[in-house]
Amino acid sequence: QVQLVESGGGLVQPGGSLRLSCTLSGVGSSIYPMGWYRQAPGKERELVARIISGSSTTYADSVKGRFTISRDNAKNTLYLQMNSLKPEDTAVYYCNYRTPWNNYWGQGTQVTVSS
Repeated sequence: QVQLVESGGGLVQPGGSLRLSCTLSGVGSSIYPMGWYRQAPGKERELVARIISGSSTTYADSVKGRFTISRDNAKNTLYLQMNSLKPEDTAVYYCNYRTPWNNYWGQGTQVTVSS
């Protein structure tokens, strides 16, 4: 059974940093695209960043230059380094693993940016 477990969320002041992790289990190797999405209260879930096996990455315009997505295929782990955080980054962040047959989601981790 495929499972995604996120960690690393929390409360941080504006301008601070957080690093999210997502561990994928139930697969032999994470060869398909993985990504981070977020959903703020009253808003739709949106793509934050996505990475294809290797180094091909995509970022939302709102996080370019501040967030960095990376993956360790040997550990089946996805990361999101978030720097210069803003109050508008406050949301539940979800890890995503997309195969040709299924779309898997983690349970989400709360990120709150507030002074």
